[in-house]
Amino acid sequence: MKYIFVAGAPGSKWSSVVKNIYYSTDIDRSDYSDARTYYHDASGHRELMHLGAYWDPGMEFGDFFNDLESYTKEECEHEFDRPFSGTGIRIVKSHVFAHQVATLRQRWPDCAIVLVHRSNDSCLGWWVKCGHFDITYPSYTQHYKDLRTMSRIIAEQNRDIEQAMHDYNGTDPLSNRALAQQLGLEPPPLQYAQNYAVSDIKVKVI
Repeated sequence: MKYIFVAGAPGSKWSSVVKNIYYSTDIDRSDYSDARTYYHDASGHRELMHLGAYWDPGMEFGDFFNDLESYTKEECEHEFDRPFSGTGIRIVKSHVFAHQVATLRQRWPDCAIVLVHRSNDSCLGWWVKCGHFDITYPSYTQHYKDLRTMSRIIAEQNRDIEQAMHDYNGTDPLSNRALAQQLGLEPPPLQYAQNYAVSDIKVKVI
């Protein structure tokens, strides 16, 4: 497995799902840099929540990912690989993968897709609490534009994530350690722990 694809709407807490498997020794973390981090205190204390590259229209990578099926597999992999220089499994996370599950499944059948879901209102409220358009990485200003647009896009992404969760067989991990096991990853260090029910999120691996 070369890639793990992750999809979740803004505010779905998908970044926490990634963070809590990111430090497995099986993961290529060469996409990390200080510039690709964002700290927030939405949980009540300041902590690192965004780390590593993000791919989405208007972001550092993945500007064409709304139209992924129009590009060759080689062109897509070139874009997946751009922030990396190391070895191991590469986590590629994009909100718009919510609409691209069929393409990802067809072209990369040996790679896992991790879907993260919360209700539309919970997503929007959490995203606003985390900094909304003042989030420094990744940037939401170009593609998501304003709160009305953000609300509409969250609903569209969640709709397709729910549909994919229904349509595809897979597993439903209840914690980050169960997720690592289901992905075949060496478990992350013990300080990285997440119970998905406590985080109010649903995670499915397909």
